[in-house]
Amino acid sequence: MLLVLLLEGLSVDVVIVGGGVSGLCAAQALLTEHRDAFTSLVVTEGRERVGGNITSRSDERGYVWEEGPNSFQPNVSMMKATVDTGLKEKLVLGDPTAPRFVLWDKKLRKTPSGPDVVTFDLLSIWGKIRAGLGALGIMNGKLPDYEESVEQFVKRNLGDEAFYRLIEPFCSGVYAGDPSKLSMKAAFGKVHVLEEKGGSIMGGSLKFMQEQRDNPPPPPDPRLPQPKGQTVGSYREGLQTLPNAIEAYVRGEQGDDAVRCDWKLTAISRDETTGKYNLSYDTPDGARTLVAKSVALTVPAYVAAPLIKSMAGDASDKLLDIYYPPVAAVTIAYPEEAVRDESMTGPGRTLEGFGQLHPRTQGVTTLGTIYSSALFPGRVPKGQVLILNYIGGCTNTGIVDQSEDEIVAQVDKDLRTMLLKPDAPAPIKVGLRIWPKAIPQFNVGHFDRVNAAKDGLKQAGCSGLFLGGNYVSGVALGKCVEYGYVNLAGEIAEHARSVKEEVKEMVEN
Repeated sequence: MLLVLLLEGLSVDVVIVGGGVSGLCAAQALLTEHRDAFTSLVVTEGRERVGGNITSRSDERGYVWEEGPNSFQPNVSMMKATVDTGLKEKLVLGDPTAPRFVLWDKKLRKTPSGPDVVTFDLLSIWGKIRAGLGALGIMNGKLPDYEESVEQFVKRNLGDEAFYRLIEPFCSGVYAGDPSKLSMKAAFGKVHVLEEKGGSIMGGSLKFMQEQRDNPPPPPDPRLPQPKGQTVGSYREGLQTLPNAIEAYVRGEQGDDAVRCDWKLTAISRDETTGKYNLSYDTPDGARTLVAKSVALTVPAYVAAPLIKSMAGDASDKLLDIYYPPVAAVTIAYPEEAVRDESMTGPGRTLEGFGQLHPRTQGVTTLGTIYSSALFPGRVPKGQVLILNYIGGCTNTGIVDQSEDEIVAQVDKDLRTMLLKPDAPAPIKVGLRIWPKAIPQFNVGHFDRVNAAKDGLKQAGCSGLFLGGNYVSGVALGKCVEYGYVNLAGEIAEHARSVKEEVKEMVEN
C-alpha cells in the first residue's frame, strides 16, 4: 500500500535522504523512541544498497574484510542500535589491551596506555617532561583568542615531540588530514574543551572528574553490553551487518517499501502554502515524487549542497567549502611466517595488536595499518594474517591516478620496512577500494561553516529540513550512530510533534 502512495506522490511524514548509518540510525530511533511523533517514514538511498561507505566483503577463500570503516567505539548509542536490531549475539569486541604502534626511527613503538606512560620509548625523556609540564599548565602559554589548528594547540600545550610522534600520525590515520589545517575544536573537541574548562589539559580533566562525581551519570541500561577498557567493536560478518539489520527493522515496522534503494534525489523544493517538501527522484521505474512534512539530508555535504541551492544559496555555498580528500582501503594477506618475529607475540605466536600509524616525516606513504586478523575472529584462513591499510589523504591526493597494482606495491614496500621480513612472499590482494571523496575535513572554521549552513536554511524558511551525516556529527562510526540516534532523531521528532500540534489546533478552531 505504501508503495502505491509513494508512486502517486502522496504525503508521508518523514523522508530521510541517505541510507548510510546516520540516516538509518535516525530512522531506527524514530521508530523505537519517538513513535508518537509521526505515522509514516521513508528512507531513500541513491546507491543499490544501504550502508553508505560501510562496505563489508567476504569470499570463498575464507576472507572477511572492510573497504570503508573498520570498527567502532562501542558507545551507548552504538550498543542500543545493536540490541534494538537483535545483533547482540553477533557483536564482537577487540582486546582492550591490544597495543597500538607508531613508526618512529625505523621501529614500531607502542603508544602509551596506563602504567607505561613513563616507560614507553616513543617520546624522549625531554619530550615526556615537556608534554607533562604543558598538560599541567606550566608550559602551555596563553590561551589564544582565535581558533587553533591541531598543530598549533598540541605544540603549544605538549610540545613538538608529542605533536610529530603522537598526534600528527593520529590525524593522518583517523582523518587522512593535515593537522596544520584541522581544527582542534572541531576534530578533538573533548580535549580542546579541557583547557578552556580548567586552564590546562590536566586542570580541565580534574574538573571534569569532579563534575562526574558530583553529577554521576544514570546507571547503565542492563539490556546493553558493557564493554571494558578502550576497545573497539564489529560484528562476526563485518560492519555492514548493522545497516542491513536496521534496514530490515525499518521495513518490518513500516512496510517493505519504507526503504527505497537506487532512488537518486534530483531536486527538492518547498511548497510555501503547505510548508511541505516535494522531492523528485530518478528510480529504476522512472521519475517518482515524494511529498514530506520533514526531510533529513544525511548525504555528504557535496551532495546536499546542489540540492538546497535553489532554496538556500548561502547554506549551499557553506557546504561546498567542506573538503573530502581521496583515500584507498587496501586489504592484503601474508603467511604468518612473513611477519617479523617481534610482532608475533600474541597467543600461539600470532600477530598482536590493533595496528600502527605512520608519521609523514618517516618516509612511508601508507597512512596507517589495521591488524584485521588480530582484532576480530574469523577474518582469515588459518596460517595467514590479514592487514587493512589506508593510503592517500590530504597529503597524497594523487592516489586517484594510480593503478591498483601500483597502490598494492607501495603498501607492500612500506610494510617491508617495519612489519614484514625482507624476504616475505608477495602479498595476496584480498580487496581494494578507492574512495575519491572519503572523509570530510574538520578544518579550522568547520563548526562555523556547518552552523552557518543550518542558519541559512532557517533564514530561508526551510523549517523541517535537517542536515546530518559525518560532516555534522564527526567522522567516527560511533559518532555517526550517536548523532543519528540522539540528535537528528530528536530534532525530527520535535518538529513532527509541533506540526501535529498545529494541525490539531487548526482542526479544533
